[in-house]
Amino acid sequence: MHRRDALALSAGACLGAGAAETPARLKLKHSVVGWCFRSHGEKWSIDTLCQKAKAAGCASVELIGPEDWPALARHGLSCAIGPSGTSQSFMRAWNNKALHAELLAKSTAMLDKCAAQGIKSSIGFVGFQYRDAANPKSEVITREEAAKSCVEGWKMLARHAEKVGVTIYIEHLNSRVSDHPMKGHRGYQDDYSDWVASLVRQVDSPKLKILFDVYHVQIMHGDVVRRLESLKDVIGHVHTAGNPGRGELDSNQEIGYAAIGRALARLNYQGWVGHEFIPPRDPAAGLAEAVRALEA
Repeated sequence: MHRRDALALSAGACLGAGAAETPARLKLKHSVVGWCFRSHGEKWSIDTLCQKAKAAGCASVELIGPEDWPALARHGLSCAIGPSGTSQSFMRAWNNKALHAELLAKSTAMLDKCAAQGIKSSIGFVGFQYRDAANPKSEVITREEAAKSCVEGWKMLARHAEKVGVTIYIEHLNSRVSDHPMKGHRGYQDDYSDWVASLVRQVDSPKLKILFDVYHVQIMHGDVVRRLESLKDVIGHVHTAGNPGRGELDSNQEIGYAAIGRALARLNYQGWVGHEFIPPRDPAAGLAEAVRALEA
């Protein structure tokens, strides 16, 4: 074989590898976070989102409201995690005791809706550190007050969650990135994953866990695999996105998702992995690539 023929064959093999299909058997349960693909990129309809999710190897579309749940049934998909049911959900949350009555009423109502629909989980948050969540110049809630308020509020919420059989996942967010409202959240009080894990452990309920967002953890801490290992007892759900930029899980970003996928399998993680990236290019290709990245 001439050298040029060997090079041509090698190039063809590389192109084939780049166009690899999603594995037929997956070691993880993959889900799609709805807002990223409905409000960015091609801005898919709910039915298109469901079709693209299935084609990529995802069995769930998550964080969509009750008005869209019938679409999931039409397409044979699950909803891995339901919404919180509260307004300005990651801003106005459980660190502010003055909001507890409102949060408890709205959150328990959503838990009831999830339970009735067979949705097994709902998202929750700590909240912004400002007494008036929308005003950074207002009084700052101390970390100590926030911890006490969260534990107290979550104990009440967890009692109802246990009653209806729905698990609440509290999400950690980064407070560093400020160039896009959904890439970072300046002022969010739970920007330290170990801190929120300690609060969840204090509540000590099987129906309260944390949502481990790899993108946010990478920005705030790094050392992702070791954190997965140390927090495995309280992790109920996982989110992904590339960093920097909250884009695809491709070779242009820094997080080693193949190693993270292997770590989750090694830890016998039984929850869902929700892909929550903002697609700057072909969203369907990016979604399929995300599934392959975790399955490598």
